[in-house]
Amino acid sequence: MRMTSKSDLLLWPTTLLALALCGGSNRVFAWTYPEHRDIAVLAVGGLDTQKQATFDRLWQEARKGDERRLCARGADTDQGLAPKCIDWAALSGIAGDHSCSSRKMLETVLESDWILVVADIAAQLKTDLARIPITATPEQTEHEGGKVAAARERLASKKYRAERVNALRTADIRLQRADPGYAIRADANLAHFLLARPDTRLDPYEYGILALKPGAKLNAGGVYVWFHISALQKASRLTDNRLSATARAEVARAALFDEAFALHFLEDIYASGHVAGSWGDVSQRKGTHDFYNQNGLEVFTWKGRDHTIVLMGDAHMRPQDAALAASAVRKSLAQVLDAATGRSRGYILPPAPDTPLVADEFDICSTTIFPDRGAELGSRGKGKYAAILNEITLYTPVPGLGPGLGALPRSRSEVGTFIGLAGAIDARYIDGGFVPSQNGGGWIGGLDIGFRAGLGLEGAMGSSGDGLVFGQIGLRANTPSSNDAEETALENLGGSLSAAIPARAGVSARLRAPFYLAPWDLLFLSPMYLFDRERYMQMAVTAANGGLIPWQQGWATRYGRFQFVLGRELGVTLFGILGGTQLAAPSRPPGGQGRVVDYKSVFLDLPIFEYRPYRSFSSNQSSSVIFQLFAGVDFPYDESVRSPEGAPPIDLDPVYSIGIRLVFDWRYYY
Repeated sequence: MRMTSKSDLLLWPTTLLALALCGGSNRVFAWTYPEHRDIAVLAVGGLDTQKQATFDRLWQEARKGDERRLCARGADTDQGLAPKCIDWAALSGIAGDHSCSSRKMLETVLESDWILVVADIAAQLKTDLARIPITATPEQTEHEGGKVAAARERLASKKYRAERVNALRTADIRLQRADPGYAIRADANLAHFLLARPDTRLDPYEYGILALKPGAKLNAGGVYVWFHISALQKASRLTDNRLSATARAEVARAALFDEAFALHFLEDIYASGHVAGSWGDVSQRKGTHDFYNQNGLEVFTWKGRDHTIVLMGDAHMRPQDAALAASAVRKSLAQVLDAATGRSRGYILPPAPDTPLVADEFDICSTTIFPDRGAELGSRGKGKYAAILNEITLYTPVPGLGPGLGALPRSRSEVGTFIGLAGAIDARYIDGGFVPSQNGGGWIGGLDIGFRAGLGLEGAMGSSGDGLVFGQIGLRANTPSSNDAEETALENLGGSLSAAIPARAGVSARLRAPFYLAPWDLLFLSPMYLFDRERYMQMAVTAANGGLIPWQQGWATRYGRFQFVLGRELGVTLFGILGGTQLAAPSRPPGGQGRVVDYKSVFLDLPIFEYRPYRSFSSNQSSSVIFQLFAGVDFPYDESVRSPEGAPPIDLDPVYSIGIRLVFDWRYYY
């Protein structure tokens, strides 16, 4: 049996914290809630008169008994801030992101107290995003006005991107409070992404079988088809005149909720970051997702490979993106409406007399693969629903290739384990010296070089988050203080010993981790991960995004990122263990030459405020420059008088300081 070592005990809580933060770091849904809803509103508004009437009738049937919670209009174009009810169009925003199945979505919408809070947050996010222009990056445009014009354009682009980051950050934190499962709901699978193509020879029918076969990984196209078929089957039962009014209401509700859940994933298919490819580790998936959402992606559809289109992604939706997705949503909804009325679309919809009258309970959060749905899908596009599905899927974007030749360039977010080097130079003002009678203040400079290892999670819910966890070990050297030793002839000797605090060197260490309510609380509470994993992960995600009292939220600007970080990071330096450290102290009694004192000390520094003006990232490395305002305290111990022999001992006092540090941080992710 292997014995548990002391180092194992020290690493145990840090490991659990890292696991919890990793679990919540994969928040890469597609369109935001208001974007999903806008697409659905646009789709319903484009229905022809006959189908619009059918939709309105079915929605009124579905509302029976819950008229206060379900809005009178299925797609309310006049809905503003603080909605008092949920319309059908909002369901596509709730699906997937705030519920794991059509059945659970129905329960959430009708029974939860928090869903209206989520709708209010989404409405505010829509207003906030509408004020921010969507611009190309400076690298994507040509500059005709020279360097000055280019610089202005770059600053404007950075300003708008910072405003968008801040709006999303505010909404995400509010959504996490309203819906505790928000950040971790989709971390088990890739249901919101298109399945990457294994090669270029795949035709749409082969791709469909690959995406939906039993055992296939959950993907956006497959989830759409699963719930769309469920909606069609239920809608087809509405043609049975033997159904009671109560049964019709149940079936209409189940069909519309199944379809809304399906449409969330059909809409996801038109988000650029979800077309580019979902393969790779979480850092590559999130980085690639974010890059293409912001910068756009040229794609072509299965049916029209001679014509390409440009898509944008999450929180960057343009009117043309909404119109394109709405066209597909409108076709899909029209199929359900025609199935409900028995209207022919040029093909025969297979009967489904045994279909349950309740919303589909297939849970996309508790599984990673598709179960067997039987012969409904068939093979080579010849299943029972082939014709009706081809009407939609043939016009969807062709997903990017998987790993290998021809794959789209990958980007990477700062998520995952890393090793690195950090160099820091600082200057701090001290309130005196270790000797109790030393009252004159002064300055000390410092240089610190260290090796780091940790977990990068600076985007747990977005690029403004900070879930960074690391440990560092290194060496630190201090200059002599600018104030001289007082009341001793030794001060006249010159050199380092004449300073109140002479030059010295020591071993340094540094630890950084987010906290929920009080510094290091997640480390102390880490055993909670073993018996209440979900609650601990929710706490970790909250911590990474500013804490329960969100006073440590990062704030993005065109000039860089600012953050209050007190309590997240602690630096420790041990002076005296690499060699003797000495200082000059007054004689006791007065009148002598003074005393030479040997001592050791522990210097603690706490960063208070942080500014990061620069960061660069490649596929596996990052570098950044950081400015920190910090406070410090130096605790002396083990003091003894070296000379003159027989001189009385001395008790040294702590020294308090405040300073500015410039850090260069380089990391290699693996």
